[in-house]
Amino acid sequence: MAYWLFKSEPDAWNWDQQVAKGEAGEEWHGVRNYQARNNMRVMVVGDRGFFYHSRQGLEVVGIVEVCAAAHPDSTTDDPRWDCVDIRAVAPLPRPVTLDAIKADPRLSDMVLVRNSRLSVQPVTDAQWQIVCALGGLEKAG
Repeated sequence: MAYWLFKSEPDAWNWDQQVAKGEAGEEWHGVRNYQARNNMRVMVVGDRGFFYHSRQGLEVVGIVEVCAAAHPDSTTDDPRWDCVDIRAVAPLPRPVTLDAIKADPRLSDMVLVRNSRLSVQPVTDAQWQIVCALGGLEKAG
């Protein structure tokens, strides 16, 4: 299993809206960055990700799961753009702020710290465990 981070502006799409989609999940559409698109193209069903509120909140608020592999983005006719579908798995008991992530030296190489503009980014196994622990999850997974 691989780990990822999905960034969303909460005034456009937030954690509660993601949760409301239930088991069916929702397309992670509208991504128009090649690196983010390429990250989605290598995802497999069952991969896990952090749901991150950007611009407002600046925090990891929940865990999502890839429930459909990369497919054409339904919001465009341009064949260059693909997306995956994700569903909510669980909220973090304590949101993990960007400030907390930046303050933890173990996370200094996290893409979120080094390339904060990338909307879909990889997370290492070690980073996943650390952020889950910071968020109050006893069992990360």
